[in-house]
Amino acid sequence: MTAPARRVSARLAAIAPSATLAVDSKAKALKAAGAPVIGFGAGEPDFPTPDAIVEAAVAAARDPKNHRYTPAAGLPELKQAIADKTLRDSGYEVDPAHIVVTNGGKQAVFQAFASVVDPGDEVLLPAPYWTTYPEAISLAGGVPVEVFAGADQDYLVTVEQLEAARTPQTKALLFCSPSNPTGAVYSEEQTRAIGEWALKHGIWVITDEIYEHLVYDDAVFSPIVRLVPELADQTIVLNGVAKTYAMTGWRVGWMISPADVTRAASNFQSHLTSNVANVSQRAAIAALSGSLDDVHAMRTAFDRRRKTMVSMLREIEGVVCPTPKGAFYAYPSVEGLIGKSLRGVEITSSADLAGLILEHAEVAVVPGEAFGPSGYLRLSYALGDADLAEGVGRMQALLAEVQ
Repeated sequence: MTAPARRVSARLAAIAPSATLAVDSKAKALKAAGAPVIGFGAGEPDFPTPDAIVEAAVAAARDPKNHRYTPAAGLPELKQAIADKTLRDSGYEVDPAHIVVTNGGKQAVFQAFASVVDPGDEVLLPAPYWTTYPEAISLAGGVPVEVFAGADQDYLVTVEQLEAARTPQTKALLFCSPSNPTGAVYSEEQTRAIGEWALKHGIWVITDEIYEHLVYDDAVFSPIVRLVPELADQTIVLNGVAKTYAMTGWRVGWMISPADVTRAASNFQSHLTSNVANVSQRAAIAALSGSLDDVHAMRTAFDRRRKTMVSMLREIEGVVCPTPKGAFYAYPSVEGLIGKSLRGVEITSSADLAGLILEHAEVAVVPGEAFGPSGYLRLSYALGDADLAEGVGRMQALLAEVQ
């Protein structure tokens, strides 16, 4: 008797669902059912997309030329706008022919790994990491190799740690600064050192720069290709409009890469999705070509919320919260609460703690297990000031009961 055929491929069956989206979905479901849940799960600005961008999309929707297929790798006008924006914000020139416009940043992430990673190749993955990275690496046949930096290092890995993890199978390094989930920002010196190390060893760098405009205090966004120009031939730059312009739902990202990788990714995309929705691409042109005034206003609000959240989290006994210098996340260590109990339940992990916080405080946070080791929580401060204060206040009251 033959064994029954597998109904779902092993490749897709092995994928873990997005923990951040799962938490956000659960919070929204509870809220829809009438529970006063406050969600810190989703990395999504609470602001509407700026009016000028929306108006550009409305005009584009009325133009018949946007009702048809366009080049799979992106509208030429948008690729030029991305090149112009890269020169403006990152300080180096990019050939528009080396750009592929993707359906959001996630597609850019997946296509980057699919373009350069073969089965068995190792990809160094600084942890804590965004939950999608290891899944994209594995889908490409690669092996994620975690390199962990805890709160005592402000979540910043060192060249020495990367070198200790390097093997003959190491093909690429994922580099994300400002970071999701920690908000950590590598300095210019740290970024240059990592870039020179990768160049020396012939390691591809896949650099996710989607939070480039969201930096605070003395932090400065430091593009690795500008600091180490020779690295451009072994670097893929990932970016998009979602976080900077409050355009998460518009689904426009991009990748910048050497000609051979760009060609491979474009061929792949021509079969996978074809072109990104033209109305969204036209909106992205307006975003990238327009004023950054709205971006700066949103950053000012995020900065205010960041300070409130960090201050309140630090008032909770057993919680250690490094100051995030970028993005819109706080990533407190709750290792001091593990092994204790709350309302008669032992806290054995940050996943346990997140569950208790949702159950008893009606606050949704993402546990550290989604991003690497247990013992941490991720909270997005991309929500209204009143909800933020109320949500962290509920956590303060509940966690005061930990014994």
